[in-house]
Amino acid sequence: MAIKNLLVLAVLLSVVGVSVANPKGLDLNYYKQRCPDAEAIVRRTTVQYVSRQTSLAAALLRMHFHDCFVRGCDGSILLKSPNKDAERDAIPNLSIRGYEVVDAAKAALEKKCPGVVSCADVLALVARDAVLVINGPWWPVPLGRRDGRISRKSEVNLPSPFAGVAALKQNFLNKGLNTKDLVVLSGAHTIGISNCGLINSRIYNFTGKGDFDPSMNPSYVRALKKRCKPTDFRTSLEMDPGSVKKFDSHYFNIVAQKKGLFTSDSTLLDDPDTKSYIDTQVATAGSSFNKDFSESMVKLGFVEILTGNKGEIRKRCAFVN
Repeated sequence: MAIKNLLVLAVLLSVVGVSVANPKGLDLNYYKQRCPDAEAIVRRTTVQYVSRQTSLAAALLRMHFHDCFVRGCDGSILLKSPNKDAERDAIPNLSIRGYEVVDAAKAALEKKCPGVVSCADVLALVARDAVLVINGPWWPVPLGRRDGRISRKSEVNLPSPFAGVAALKQNFLNKGLNTKDLVVLSGAHTIGISNCGLINSRIYNFTGKGDFDPSMNPSYVRALKKRCKPTDFRTSLEMDPGSVKKFDSHYFNIVAQKKGLFTSDSTLLDDPDTKSYIDTQVATAGSSFNKDFSESMVKLGFVEILTGNKGEIRKRCAFVN
């Protein structure tokens, strides 16, 4: 999609799109006076990268999620540490990619409006615009976040792909997100890629007796075993087989068929509320998914943010000032 068309679409969607309840003091027009082209600059950079490598959309969305779940949406995942003990050095974040997109957008902003736009805001915008490039839903991004100065590997305690629904619900509740947000945001797996290493025990030795997880469709297990040998930890796997390049509700069809790649996907069938949402999306071909996803992403962007005099506006996203 051309940059011009994306800009037009974003304007139209901002008129008819998701309503924004904003209890956190952010503002859709936060940079209107000091950097009026901020969103256009970020969008232009994001389009340049993601249009060439569409898999970056899932990567950047994941980066934003991982950032917000540790110390809130403060850009702390972007910080580098000479001792390799920052968030990005934690095992769940070693596969995070797309930092170059955020850095390029920030560099372009620094040329136009030095010291004005936070890296936390850049990441929130990049995630939204990356999804838009692949024709996914748009959502408003209220701005005004400030950048955190602390990033600790030891604090990375993300929702686990091996977790059951009760633990996942508590993870989300701890961040001010509810059960609906859990199942809706799990729908981001419609464009996700993982690898054999994370599911081998699930298909080869689930209880230590050479068995597979009984919550999985046996035909799906057979298909996975063809892709993943017992000692294979690197081969890539689609989280939404058959629809991984398209942002749609197909993920819920896969989960309903007991073909969720992770325990955290399959377990959504174990709770009446999350199962009901999945069943509704399957029955209605995802009629409300885009709107629901947009609303949950707005809520995610408010998690434990820094505003006012807290934090800083980094000059470079990988380093504190």
